[in-house]
Amino acid sequence: METGDAVNHSVLAAERPEPMPTPQSLASLHGVHKRYGATLALDGLDLDVRRSELLAVLGPNGAGKSTAIGLMLGLQQPDSGQVRLFGQQPGSLSARQRVGVMMQEVALAPELRVHELIELTASYYPAPYSVEAVLELVRIAELASRPYRKLSGGQKRQVQFGMAICGRPQLLFLDEPTAGLDVQAREMMWSIIRQLVQRGCSVVLTTHYLEEAEALADRVAVVAKGRVIAGGSVAEMQRLVLRRHVSCRTAIPIERIRAWPEVESAQMEQDRVAIRTAHAETLVRRLLSSDAGLSDLDVRRAGLSAAFVELTQEA
Repeated sequence: METGDAVNHSVLAAERPEPMPTPQSLASLHGVHKRYGATLALDGLDLDVRRSELLAVLGPNGAGKSTAIGLMLGLQQPDSGQVRLFGQQPGSLSARQRVGVMMQEVALAPELRVHELIELTASYYPAPYSVEAVLELVRIAELASRPYRKLSGGQKRQVQFGMAICGRPQLLFLDEPTAGLDVQAREMMWSIIRQLVQRGCSVVLTTHYLEEAEALADRVAVVAKGRVIAGGSVAEMQRLVLRRHVSCRTAIPIERIRAWPEVESAQMEQDRVAIRTAHAETLVRRLLSSDAGLSDLDVRRAGLSAAFVELTQEA
């Protein structure tokens, strides 16, 4: 992995033209409403993408995430509200040439070879990476001459990622980018995404892998019922959650622990008991008073996954 990371770094560090001046908010939705027949997809949504950040947009199915991204890309029009991309209308050619997109569902010409797909996509941009640089960066050089239809699902996702970044985008939209990838390919993509952000690219990420958002995001926006219900850093999202995970080694029977009113769930994990609670202080006092020999006590805040579940359930 060390050699590959060095290669990726050198490709991204290649000389590139000076970026055009951009507003602090690269893409934004303000008070946006969007309806499909009787279904209200967006209900006064406010969302902005800032310079040099990775924004993870999370939400249950039907929350409005795809509609919001479609509006930012100019693929749809709002019923009301304002949408801007680099301070312009999303359909503007100059704005769209500064954007890279990797959607979850795509239909590409199956007979075209990998290098042809990347070359065609790169031709839409004023100063793209070379095809060879993209193939090297995404580690798909061995696939260059293969027709797209003969690739596995994971290989197709890697090619789509290469197509999304080949134009040196200042703003990159990634919709479930690592779906179908094995662990090694996923870590490789994470590494490239981090490098892009470090070099000034902004990224909008939608994902069902909450550990992916937890690992990559500078900021999280949780969308439910067509509006943002919570936003902030991963740590700020976690602080919104009352629940804690408590674990320890104890002689107290687990059936007795489960009966305590402050315990939501309890289970054995090897020789430790793992407890989920919204009243950690009360629980810890009860554990210590009930077992003088209790050891290896550990109290942790719930992760982003628990925060997401709690926030969306409340919404």
